Amino acid sequence: MVRVAGGWLCDQVLSGWDATAVTMDHADQRSLRILGVRGFDFERAMARPTGGGCLQAIVVDSKIYQADERVRRMVRGAFEVGRTDIRIWGDDLPDDFDGAGLITHRLSAAALAFKAQALAADSADAQPVDTEEFQRAALRRLAAVLRHV
Repeated sequence: MVRVAGGWLCDQVLSGWDATAVTMDHADQRSLRILGVRGFDFERAMARPTGGGCLQAIVVDSKIYQADERVRRMVRGAFEVGRTDIRIWGDDLPDDFDGAGLITHRLSAAALAFKAQALAADSADAQPVDTEEFQRAALRRLAAVLRHV
């Protein structure tokens, strides 16, 4: 997550957002703290009702979305309740999404510096690049309903 979306998350935090990363491995969250992101346990998050109305954006790995019905339910719930910006990373866009468009986020100088430190804290060999790419998508079923209104 830090490698793929860490700069975008950091820029959102720097602009005043409250960012939370739902992670399966939450033993060492230094990299998230460096980015200003709060970590939250995956199992605990999936057991809670979706707070869709307060979610401005969700960034999710397409493989995790496709593999776990709870993740799909959370993303769908957030989309149905509010105008949540859904960003997907990975090679395969899930079948239930429509209108995918590539989004390129250019990292601020601060986000680039914080991301480099977060990657180092994770002992990642990757060097941060100045852009991160996602696919923006709307749920297909809801997109069809909106067209008929």
